[in-house]
Amino acid sequence: MRQTRAVADLLDRWRAAARGAGADPGAGSTRAGEQLLARWREPHRRYHTVAHLTAVLDVVDRHAGLADRADLVRLAAWCHDAIYDPRAAGDANERDSATLAGSILAGLGVPAPAVAEVRRLVLLTAGHVVEPGDRDGALLCDADLAVLAAPPAAYDRYAAAVRQEYAHVPEPAFRAGRAGVLTGLLALPTLFRLPPLASRWEQPARANLRRELATLTGRPVGAG
Repeated sequence: MRQTRAVADLLDRWRAAARGAGADPGAGSTRAGEQLLARWREPHRRYHTVAHLTAVLDVVDRHAGLADRADLVRLAAWCHDAIYDPRAAGDANERDSATLAGSILAGLGVPAPAVAEVRRLVLLTAGHVVEPGDRDGALLCDADLAVLAAPPAAYDRYAAAVRQEYAHVPEPAFRAGRAGVLTGLLALPTLFRLPPLASRWEQPARANLRRELATLTGRPVGAG
């Protein structure tokens, strides 16, 4: 892998999180990080790229004090879209990514309870439903959904990138499927669980979702 400064910085962050989770020193952490980055750089990705990984990690780092075990949240961020096949059904990508996380982390000597927790966190990103009091799950899911609260132009670039990832899906089917995803997100009691993030992001995220949904369906979407 070409060792740009950005790649080197990401690998430093990966190694630090692995150490914090209890990985054995010298257990191949760098190679594992490189393998994960190779997955994030697969050519079919347009949104679920290294840029998304970096954005999620940046949110986690900025708000690490809100988590119980921030390094496990960081490892889950690395793994949560490590397997991403737009043709996969249901939550297959999340389940496969959780399995991959378990294999990689166990191979690095991360203790079994920590491995199980990272797997659990990765699986949460399938539906972004977090139980009250789950601070680690809340931080990961809030970070994963942060793009929803982006300024409208940046949100539109995100939505366009998602459409490119699903270029194999005919337009009517994509509109119906994407509308279902957006409707499901709008039906959540709250998109963001951690108060400092929810206070800033909830309203702009819902506005973006309603705007995209109205474009997809040709009907205005109420603010309820």
